[in-house]
Amino acid sequence: MVSFDAFVCIDWSGQAVARPKGLAMAWCEPGRRAPTLLRPEGGWTRGGVLEWLQRHAAKGTRMLIGLDLSPALPFVDAGAYFPGHGETPPDAAALWAMVDRLCAEEPHLSASTFPLREGLRDHFRNHDQTGSAFGGGGGRLRFVEERQRLAKVNPVSCLNLVGAAQVGKSSLTGMRMLHRLEGAMPVWPFDPLPEQGPVIVEIYTSIAARAGGLRKGLSKVRDAATLDIVLRELDSDSHRTLDRYDDHSTDAIMTAAWLRKVAHDPSLWAPEEMKPQIAATEGWTFGAT
Repeated sequence: MVSFDAFVCIDWSGQAVARPKGLAMAWCEPGRRAPTLLRPEGGWTRGGVLEWLQRHAAKGTRMLIGLDLSPALPFVDAGAYFPGHGETPPDAAALWAMVDRLCAEEPHLSASTFPLREGLRDHFRNHDQTGSAFGGGGGRLRFVEERQRLAKVNPVSCLNLVGAAQVGKSSLTGMRMLHRLEGAMPVWPFDPLPEQGPVIVEIYTSIAARAGGLRKGLSKVRDAATLDIVLRELDSDSHRTLDRYDDHSTDAIMTAAWLRKVAHDPSLWAPEEMKPQIAATEGWTFGAT
């Protein structure tokens, strides 16, 4: 298994503002030293994160980057992202290009207009309606999300754009960034794992929380003592005191530590149920089994 010189977790945000409060990044190197937050003056912008990643891609930094969002929409269950739509994309790369093209006029890599468009609106749950193609219950899920449900993890459909737990907005904005990184930085498993340079994987912070000893229902950390308990479970030293203990900062720190602990495990890079069609259209959450 290949090794990495750095491990990064990016807690992403779909908030349609220049500097989303929920955007956080933590970094660590091999060893036991606790991850530290990377935070530019004024906070991160999505464009700033994109530029940071592009710089490391150009430098060839051997870095594993966990991105907390769904990099694609459900496909396998219906054989298409948008069943019945005449221009539904055939794979994830085409989906990223579609989102970026249709939202090109939106600032800050936002994607607010995408789920409101004719022919697409019926597939999403918005504040004013649940689309006829949204799916029953909580909405359509990707194959890996269905598997996580069986493992007692509770992912939310990325077609849902309503509520505190929704991940749809962040996923759509993330797809704009992934499109702009195409060719510069591989995204596993849509791209093969490279022998050198950085690679992005999708992460779900609740998986890291469970690995750190937090039981279901307590996946968020909001104080220093609990964060250090989780870090010890993840083979990490205690963290440097933070200015504030919000979910986004602590999620980024503990998930960066988790990535460092598990990245060497070859089974996580070759899930048995991740068939080629899934890898090309929906992707896979790193660490999901």
